[in-house]
Amino acid sequence: MNIPKDLFYTKDHEWARLEGKKAYVGITDYAQGALGDITFAGLPKNGDAVKQSDLCATVESVKAASDVYAPLSGRVVSLNEKLAAHPELVNKSPYEEGYFFVMDVSDESEKTKLMDAASYGKYLEGIAK
Repeated sequence: MNIPKDLFYTKDHEWARLEGKKAYVGITDYAQGALGDITFAGLPKNGDAVKQSDLCATVESVKAASDVYAPLSGRVVSLNEKLAAHPELVNKSPYEEGYFFVMDVSDESEKTKLMDAASYGKYLEGIAK
């Protein structure tokens, strides 16, 4: 299981990579593995305001459809346009090429509500039991 140390994680298996006031957002390796082959990613619109823990995107696979929740609050500033034609990038590269969108973070203190890599790893161990 790939759990990069430089990311923050939610209990719903989203991740955020903070770069200054911007955050890249996607679903974790665990989530994409549980979903199976991703067939569609429904992204927010550029400019959408998103609130931490609120629905912001969807993902569909051969197994199921799943909601994606915002790990932080802010405004969507860029979409990963490649996912429209190649949703399988979420499976192949969930933390790099398979990210969903980039957002301007409005409240950096919200990251205290997220898990670091070690905490997320322990959380996953609890799910597996």
